[in-house]
Amino acid sequence: MNKVDLAYAFGLKPEKAIDYFKSKGYAFSWDWEEVWQEAHTKAFTVAKVLRMDILQDIRDGVQQALDNGITFQEFRKTLEPTLRAKGWWGKQEHVDESTGEITDVQLGSPYRLRTIFDQNLQTAYNVGRYRSQMEMADVRPFWEYVAVMDARTRPSHAALNGRVFRADDPFWDSFYPPNGWRCRCRVRSLDGGDLKDGGLKLESSAGKITSREELVSKKTGEMQPVAVFTALDPISGKRVSTAPDVGWSYNPGAVEWKPDMSKYSPEIKALF
Repeated sequence: MNKVDLAYAFGLKPEKAIDYFKSKGYAFSWDWEEVWQEAHTKAFTVAKVLRMDILQDIRDGVQQALDNGITFQEFRKTLEPTLRAKGWWGKQEHVDESTGEITDVQLGSPYRLRTIFDQNLQTAYNVGRYRSQMEMADVRPFWEYVAVMDARTRPSHAALNGRVFRADDPFWDSFYPPNGWRCRCRVRSLDGGDLKDGGLKLESSAGKITSREELVSKKTGEMQPVAVFTALDPISGKRVSTAPDVGWSYNPGAVEWKPDMSKYSPEIKALF
């Protein structure tokens, strides 16, 4: 079911996801951590892209993928020749102006294009889903974390699969997907009947979320807090802890969209 749902989502023209991506500005960064977490919701950036025309080319390719539902193969076929022609491709020597150190850096590559494609589309789709789920939170107030659960699923993401929290639970502030690079997880909204029919258990994150410091940059030694969720595993009965990847401990949809509560029913207002 998960694979079918994801394929269906990528075949739609998601208006809310398109609107979100169009609203983003631009930011230049050399290392990915220079634009941190919430800042990604407001600005499109690609590490080691310091020219506006190249950043615009990549953004236009992502926008076309959202607008027209093109595949990664089409995205790469269109974009790679442009990036090669402009010199943003392969490994190149880079001189650090502050230290004089010379290093080899990876610019464009098929792997990087895949990461850019997957991450931007998945984030945009999840922001769109968050908006839609917020609009329906008065009638579908329970949210289920859904991981794909195949051989590529990270154990930390699989540990959250099937867990259900209210829409207003602080859990979603740090764990609403995506929770890492190439994360394919999503959230499914439910009503009381769905909970009962699916044999699902509503839980609370109260007392289960802490934080720990994680290394962000080897170059600077910078540390940043990452949320940690600790609870009993429903299958093994053992206490397990899981956390988003470094740099993903936030909810892009909540940061991007601040709802005007005046137009909502008393039920949804009560959630917040």
